[in-house]
Amino acid sequence: MAVRKSSKKLPVYQLRITLQGLEPLIWRKIQVTSDTTLAQLHSIIQAVMGWDGAHLHAFEVAGTSYGQTELDKLDDLESDQIELRQVISGSTLKFTYTYDFGDDWQHEILVEKVLSYDAEAPYPLCVEGQRACPPEDCGGTWGYTELLEVLKDPQNPEYEDRLEWAGPIDPEAFDLETVNKELNTLDVPG
Repeated sequence: MAVRKSSKKLPVYQLRITLQGLEPLIWRKIQVTSDTTLAQLHSIIQAVMGWDGAHLHAFEVAGTSYGQTELDKLDDLESDQIELRQVISGSTLKFTYTYDFGDDWQHEILVEKVLSYDAEAPYPLCVEGQRACPPEDCGGTWGYTELLEVLKDPQNPEYEDRLEWAGPIDPEAFDLETVNKELNTLDVPG
């Protein structure tokens, strides 16, 4: 589905999403309209970070959890009905997104600025980013660090198995054009 163009003149949030616990940092800078729901933001994060969406997730905003923390069950507040403009305020400019409670991928989401709506912009839009996202099910930050170390050394006894499982990994890779093409397929406000 294509991104919808909106005639509304809603504010646009520029968000910096940073995957926690890894150095150098893996991050994305995106722009989304303020009527984007947390459920839609989940889909956007999945697209820009390169996750597959196969695991549970939750947002933590000012002490309240939103999202799917158990299979087929949403927490107290339905994330598909909560819009960013309802949870972002002058005092709440940073919140977290956790993906895959086994690997525990923690993302910090920082509202960098509030922009005027641009009718020509294809929201949601990724404007910048760095480094490739880890592969799914690699064991969290510790497992990803170990995977990269193994793949650097063809003499490592685990090299062939890990290469077969993960394929070649370029941790520095990030393709802005590909990310925005993926975003263009989402059915989210614009």
